[in-house]
Amino acid sequence: MKKKYTIQKAPFVVPTTDGKLIEEHFGGATDGNTQTSIAHMIAPPNWSEPFQTPEFDEYTYVIKGKKQFIIDGEVLVLAAGQSIKLEKNTRVQYSNPFKEPCEYMSVCTPAFSIDLVHREDT
Repeated sequence: MKKKYTIQKAPFVVPTTDGKLIEEHFGGATDGNTQTSIAHMIAPPNWSEPFQTPEFDEYTYVIKGKKQFIIDGEVLVLAAGQSIKLEKNTRVQYSNPFKEPCEYMSVCTPAFSIDLVHREDT
């Protein structure tokens, strides 16, 4: 009988050049799942990404530290224990302008794809 579950013991570590750790547990890079992706991330102090307008809903749960969001010109800061859902096609910038690393989980539906994120040139 085929098992009806999958335990992820070796997430895909996404190569980055900005010091951010991205471990995709489920998603396009790990298991080919295009519906949902789940990733564990650690953003170093003073990290930021360009603005983006993704074609997916993104749920973020902050585990440790703080994460800053600029959403349609509004600046929000989430602390450990807080979460947010960003609806697809929302312009956002993620950053950690603080002195401590920020550890968080992210769930994207449909799954994260570089073709769907639409990052702006810096």
